[in-house]
Amino acid sequence: MNTATQPFVILLVEDENTDAYLVKWALGENRIMADFHHAYDGYEALAFLRRLGPSLANAPRPDLILLDLSMPSMGGLECLAAIKQDSALSDIPVVVLTTSHAKSDMDASRNLGAVDYFTKPMDIHQLVETMRVLGERWITPRATAQAHIGGESV
Repeated sequence: MNTATQPFVILLVEDENTDAYLVKWALGENRIMADFHHAYDGYEALAFLRRLGPSLANAPRPDLILLDLSMPSMGGLECLAAIKQDSALSDIPVVVLTTSHAKSDMDASRNLGAVDYFTKPMDIHQLVETMRVLGERWITPRATAQAHIGGESV
């Protein structure tokens, strides 16, 4: 768990560079500051999370994973299942952030352990609003809790 001196860490698992940029930008528009990391598919996300390889030996443990479902190689549902089956990773909250409106994707995500599901809006203003809501639900409360040690605010 992070301490007050460590930033809130987000891992975005997203195969589209433009979407990754826009998510990071929309978080910034909401003044949500975080240590932001980007993986392009499920395999890369699991390598990051498990710190596989010399370049990832010091990778930070995410406080939140934002996960797209539609990706090449290892898709989001397969990645989510792998995260939730790994006892070292299963407690990290995973929020699905995808273009799919399908109830089957929503149900499958929740059944596999996703804590929330957001459909990516096509409008930039709606994306900013989506990131505001996501931040209020999953980032601000956790980041605030990390700033308290022994019941005292630091």
